[in-house]
Amino acid sequence: MLNKNDIVTIEITGTTSEGNGVGKYDGMAIFVPLSAIGDKLNVKITKVLKSYCFGIIESIILPSPDRIEEDCPVFLKCGGCSFRHISYESELNIKSDFIKDSFKKIGKFDLSYEDILGCTETEHYRNKAQYPVAQQDGQAVCGFYSKRSHRVIPFTGCKLQPAVFRDIVDFIMNYINLNKISGYDEVSGAGILRHIYIRQGYHSKEIMLCFIVNKPCKELLIPLCEQLSKEFPEIKSFVMNINSQNTNVIMGEKNKTLLGKDCIYDIMCGNKISLSPHSFYQVNTEQAEKLYGIAAEYANLSGSETVMDLYCGAGTIGLSVADKARGILGVEVIPQAIENAKENALNNNITNADFICDDAGNAAKKLSETQKPDIVIVDPPRKGCDNNTLEAIIKMNPTKVIMISCNPATAARDCKFLSENGYEIERIRGVDLFPRTTHVETVVLLSKLHSDQHIDIELNTDELDLTSVESKATYDEIKAYAKEHSGLSVSSLYIAQVKEKCGIIERENYNKAKTEDAKQPKCPKDKEKAIIDALKYFKMI
Repeated sequence: MLNKNDIVTIEITGTTSEGNGVGKYDGMAIFVPLSAIGDKLNVKITKVLKSYCFGIIESIILPSPDRIEEDCPVFLKCGGCSFRHISYESELNIKSDFIKDSFKKIGKFDLSYEDILGCTETEHYRNKAQYPVAQQDGQAVCGFYSKRSHRVIPFTGCKLQPAVFRDIVDFIMNYINLNKISGYDEVSGAGILRHIYIRQGYHSKEIMLCFIVNKPCKELLIPLCEQLSKEFPEIKSFVMNINSQNTNVIMGEKNKTLLGKDCIYDIMCGNKISLSPHSFYQVNTEQAEKLYGIAAEYANLSGSETVMDLYCGAGTIGLSVADKARGILGVEVIPQAIENAKENALNNNITNADFICDDAGNAAKKLSETQKPDIVIVDPPRKGCDNNTLEAIIKMNPTKVIMISCNPATAARDCKFLSENGYEIERIRGVDLFPRTTHVETVVLLSKLHSDQHIDIELNTDELDLTSVESKATYDEIKAYAKEHSGLSVSSLYIAQVKEKCGIIERENYNKAKTEDAKQPKCPKDKEKAIIDALKYFKMI
């Protein structure tokens, strides 16, 4: 039995979704922050629970080959990055495993996964930063929260942010300390400046600077904005956001433009996108464009489809495929984001897109009574889709559902619900938008065969009247071969269709529908090839 402060020797064999390494001692799992798979460590136990415990590295006996030198002075303190101590290749492998483990353990799926899409740039990729401001030792300080706390670590040189963000924040902090503008105290509720929020267009290079304050104070901020405008001409919008609530939520509901424009713009997938402080916009623009490209590939639009985009934000996903669809309907709960989405459609001369301001679940539930979209795209927050949304999707009965998720666990849970209600995962791929953090995006294509277009046929091999040539391989053997060599799952029906196509005669009516007017699904080309390869292997053709 392990006790607190015990020191044990373990090897790290895995990584949790929070970035902690995992090893075992005497059958008990030990979670160790800042460790790497392959590390052999002396670990000091810090907390013991019933079936697992936590520890910290006492010493490294043998480092993992994945280890690299830490290159950030606050890496061990800051709660932002989790993987600055391992190679990016190793990080991608871990994130790929996050997705696979979630879909296997939570969703109970046995899937073939496309290779995870990593970033070409792992530093300075973020287009947005929110710096908490606090009062420490009589001075306003700015930086990032320590892990699992709201204690501000004073530091502005984050490697994930553009260098210009650091310069702007340093200028602000010098000014407010010189002019006695106080940082916010979460305990007492005193102080003025709560957060500094900076957003930059990746392509446009326009910057929005938003001061999140405890109370209106434009008379204090306007002189600062005027100085900043001269020093940093790329700042096109200066905004004051008021949040007087005792809450962990960063932004309040009210914005007031202090200087310049109300919004900035950027280019996303060829469209000009207007951005307000409240607009949802992926923080890694270059990688987001690739992500949306994968979603468009999965959708495979022909121009005749209607698309419903739930949790649409500023409309970036829906608008990126609008030219290939008959119509787009976006739903988002944040009013400012919907305003941006409508403006974005107008600015890009997109006339086949409409947007509704409502909770995604509520809107989907109401729309399911009248709307029958061909494709539904969902890009929910980390908590995933709510029940109303999922049930409404089932009711609307789209041909395809494309799920974009920043949380593999909730994505697996939601896909499991959809799979239990008539949908099948056809394709799945991880996309890394957040290098050096534990976060990863997942894109999933779920397809459905409509009940009015087909009937399901369930057969086992006992029902087959095999000829001597067929007896060279059973249906199960063909399925197993196809799975092993192509990664594809093939059905008995598809095997029967391909065998008939190849001149292998089945028992009469085996692969035919039971009603005259019913239509059967046809074997996809990739699965047909996998089946043919199996038939050739077993010398059946």
